[in-house]
Amino acid sequence: MKIGRPCAVAILALAAFAPIAHAEDDARAILKSMSDYLTKQQTFSATFNTDIEVVTPDLQKIQFASSGQVAVSRPNKVHAARTGGFADVEMIFDGKQVTIHSKDAKSFAQIEAPGTIDELIVKLESDGHALPGADLLLSNVYDALNAGVVDAKHIGTGVIGGVECEHLAFRNADTDWQLWVRTGAEPIPCKYVITSKAVAAAPQYTLIINSWSGEVKDDFSFAPPSDSKRVDAKAMPHIDDIPEGASE
Repeated sequence: MKIGRPCAVAILALAAFAPIAHAEDDARAILKSMSDYLTKQQTFSATFNTDIEVVTPDLQKIQFASSGQVAVSRPNKVHAARTGGFADVEMIFDGKQVTIHSKDAKSFAQIEAPGTIDELIVKLESDGHALPGADLLLSNVYDALNAGVVDAKHIGTGVIGGVECEHLAFRNADTDWQLWVRTGAEPIPCKYVITSKAVAAAPQYTLIINSWSGEVKDDFSFAPPSDSKRVDAKAMPHIDDIPEGASE
């Protein structure tokens, strides 16, 4: 039987991929190393880019891009900001309350939420606010990410923004996800991709860390701009990366 070029290339690719199926221990060890490093960082700040895909009713994939920055002071302070084509928002948590500020809509809401960053993330997600990538801010990243993993692979190395990284791939029941972790003494996450297998056409969420620092220049307080008004949390305008009705 004659094998066509595309088929032959695919077979060669599968053959090259086969050995990494035995790298599960390496993948979990690198993930644990990254988690341990992040947990030890009592303060850090980073800048990032995100891309989130939606699938239209006619199965066209559309990506929505945004950029932002985050500052963290463990155990109970975080300031995250994100600017995209459809929202310019920030969230400030001082350990007592969380403020959601829509800069473009000139409005903000404040919710009492005493506790830690971990407790805040759990509360927001239980209230229906999806926070992809927020698990990287938890006090034990390994437990959060490793929960439900049914397959783990160490693919090899890759380069993100000129930085050499270990490339890891994991599978859960409903998602596939990948991590690129910086090699060397500072194993920080450089890229994080989540693929939603339970959704038609498997849309992806991509987070790329552009810069990272152990220093934080933020007092985690919120001073309302003179032209912004306080509103009830339920009255906050649409603040997602994706415009309303984009996937309907």
